[in-house]
Amino acid sequence: MTDPAEKKPSHTGHKSHAACVACGPNNPAGLRLKFVKQADGSVRAAVFCRREMSGYDGFLHGGIAALMLDSAMTNCLFSMGIAALTAEFNLKYKAPVMIGRAAEVRAWLVSDLSPLYLMKTELLQDGQPKVLAEAKFLKNIFLKD
Repeated sequence: MTDPAEKKPSHTGHKSHAACVACGPNNPAGLRLKFVKQADGSVRAAVFCRREMSGYDGFLHGGIAALMLDSAMTNCLFSMGIAALTAEFNLKYKAPVMIGRAAEVRAWLVSDLSPLYLMKTELLQDGQPKVLAEAKFLKNIFLKD
């Protein structure tokens, strides 16, 4: 019998999100980010910055970085059983993210004011934060169970 404390972290997601361009497993053109819930409640996903994600040669496109960060916050909420929509998104580019290298995306809940959720997220490369964001999410009342 397996000890529950040794259980692997589970992937996040939502049944209506399967075709998402960032994290949907059913989108062959998508990034297919796989977010894993951490013990502290945050989520993380590893990503390899492929050439097809370029803006300027050698650099990750800023819109792709924003997409990854938005998806991280959404999946953090999914990991808590919350489906929500981005209501406000503030982004800060600190340094370029290099193409041809690994990166990590992580997100965490700052404040639960249900139906409003305040979130933070970061895109790291070589352990250094390259892109930061914070956002407000509103509980998604449009989804049917």
